[in-house]
Amino acid sequence: MIEIPASLTRLLAMARKEVLQLRRDTRSLILAFLLPMMLLILFGYAISWDVRNIHIAVLDGDRSAASRELIDAFRSSGYFTIVQNLERPAQIDQLFDRSLAQAVLVIPAGFSSNLSSVQIVVDGSDANTATIVLAYSEAIARTFSGKVMLRGVKIDQPLSSITPESRVWYNEELASRNMIVPGLVAVIMMIIAAMLTSLTIAREWERGTMEQLAATPVSRVEVVLGKLLPYLAIGLADVVVCSILGVLLFDVPFRGSAALLMVLSFFFLTGALGLGIFISAAAKSQVLATQVAMMATYLPAFLLSGFMFAIEVMPAPLRAVTYLVPARYFLVVTRGIFLKGVGIEVLWFQALLMIVFALAGLSLAVLRFRKELE
Repeated sequence: MIEIPASLTRLLAMARKEVLQLRRDTRSLILAFLLPMMLLILFGYAISWDVRNIHIAVLDGDRSAASRELIDAFRSSGYFTIVQNLERPAQIDQLFDRSLAQAVLVIPAGFSSNLSSVQIVVDGSDANTATIVLAYSEAIARTFSGKVMLRGVKIDQPLSSITPESRVWYNEELASRNMIVPGLVAVIMMIIAAMLTSLTIAREWERGTMEQLAATPVSRVEVVLGKLLPYLAIGLADVVVCSILGVLLFDVPFRGSAALLMVLSFFFLTGALGLGIFISAAAKSQVLATQVAMMATYLPAFLLSGFMFAIEVMPAPLRAVTYLVPARYFLVVTRGIFLKGVGIEVLWFQALLMIVFALAGLSLAVLRFRKELE
């Protein structure tokens, strides 16, 4: 049976005690204030799905004005860098073996006379990059072919054609950082929040202060909430700092409501912090609690939240598991508020699930914590 807090004074006293302990713990202070910013900057620059500066070699068997024009089309696209001109096909193997190029543009002899097809040879050891390189190459070749055909058309009437125009909403530049940075806010806060509070109860056991805590009249709810409140304030401050860094450092747009982001962050952090206290109460060892918290948050948040891999392409059993990962819902919130500017009328379902997560995290922490000494 979960107890009802009897005194706000005792709750605030527990919170003050945790603040004093936190001020003396340099490791926790670094974890609380510096690590979120370091992770955001590190992952924000390190993780990118934009494929640019693709090293490509050229095997030009035609050596004509048309072949040079095609090569210039690849060079001026902004995606390809010509690193070498090959003389014979046997050089392609050596080029790929030494990772000197990711693709080779092969232009056959007689290309200028009949515009025969060209060949793009791609190093498939990195399947994702190879797929993107093929798509870029095909688009450049189609554009080049269309220009050449238009130059050769001779008709009396004006040429009329349908020209498709594409428009991208929310991420006009198709920059991966605009998707990565809001997702990082969700993933980092899941990891940091659980790790911070995973040390709280375990610290009491290791320092021998649990006996003093057991002798006080505070209830289990007051202990859990008192230990949670300081870290909740730190977590909300981290969300603000990470959001500001994302906007100023990475030029990520912020189109939604900051107030809504903070309210939903409150529920998400409450659940994550409660999970950390539950782990701390169960482990009773700071080292073990930190390791368990890392395993319970880091891998699911990165791999099963939709941050690194689309949930829709996962096998059905894994898709079912993702519903248990709270970062999945907060990820939708951060990306929706940052990029789309959506409100609670769109995010109400995620908000509801995070409230459930907050209640579950607190309940687990309270039920697992025991003041009695073994």
